[in-house]
Amino acid sequence: MESETRYIGGWSFQPNRFFFSYPVIPAESHPPSKMKASLMLLLAPLVSAAPTVEHRQASQSIDALFKAKGKEFYGTATDQGRLQAGRNAAIIEANFGQVTPENSMKWESLNPRQGQYNWGQADYLVNWATERNKTIRGHTFVWHSQLAGWVNQINNRDQLTRVIQEHIRTVGGRYKGKIYHWDVINEMFNEDGSLRNSVFSRVLGESFVKIAFDAARETDPSAKLYINDYNLDQPNYAKVTRGMVANVNKWLSQGIPIDGIGTQGHLQSGQGNGLAQTIKVLAATSVKEVAVTELDIQNNNSNDYVAVTRGCLEEPKCRAITVWGVRDQDSWRPQGNPLLFDSNYNAKANYNAIVQLLSQ
Repeated sequence: MESETRYIGGWSFQPNRFFFSYPVIPAESHPPSKMKASLMLLLAPLVSAAPTVEHRQASQSIDALFKAKGKEFYGTATDQGRLQAGRNAAIIEANFGQVTPENSMKWESLNPRQGQYNWGQADYLVNWATERNKTIRGHTFVWHSQLAGWVNQINNRDQLTRVIQEHIRTVGGRYKGKIYHWDVINEMFNEDGSLRNSVFSRVLGESFVKIAFDAARETDPSAKLYINDYNLDQPNYAKVTRGMVANVNKWLSQGIPIDGIGTQGHLQSGQGNGLAQTIKVLAATSVKEVAVTELDIQNNNSNDYVAVTRGCLEEPKCRAITVWGVRDQDSWRPQGNPLLFDSNYNAKANYNAIVQLLSQ
């Protein structure tokens, strides 16, 4: 997710970095009669065998349906603050198979001062997910935004190389064997396909790509290593063709261990088919796999959600989809109601349309 103002399809957005907590209001309880109590005891094993519709707030799990089609997961973004608020945790547990840390693994959150790491929120997410057998996508090692200020001040090539390597070894090593996908580099391209101006590109040129991916592979050889970006939503767009496609093929030919390309998928209404077509273009590179990593679609457009999901289904290299949050009001751009659950945690038409597609 881009933290600064982003321009997408002629629209500008400024994400919200802050967590908000919402009080959990328990349902009123009414003491049953002795007969009802006895009946409840008899039925308890049946009731506890699977989440109820009220508990999951959706009739079927899109993750289970997606996996039944041979894909790896349908997931969502969250963090400790979300997991401890409202029905988020219950909905994720029942309906999604993967989690991405929304903010807790970004450099400024984990390592705001040199030599100091704040593990609390990231550890919470990893522990919560592993205890529930949820896949984890690590997000992210190297990103120009939400970057610790002290890293931005580095001007020496050797120093910045060591800092990148040490950060990846420290974070990746802590969660070795627990993170399935890592976004090793996030949002490194301009819209014309050139390298974005950042401390990494200014000091190291494009060599920071090899430095980061080599360190990630060395640290956790079993993790799938991704390069991730936004506005990879139109198949002929320069950021796709001259940026991601051309450079990834070049870097793979140089032996840089890039396993996958992530297209974020922060869409406007009507862009679903474009992203579905772009999935095929990205998959036509030499990478092993692609994924939709941060999907949200403005204006409650069920057709677009269906188009993206179908696009992934139809491309063998597309392994997974992650939506960027559970309910609309917790989205980083909530004004367009872009997610799969409404503010009351009810599954929306967007969710049900995906269920219908995956049930065919």
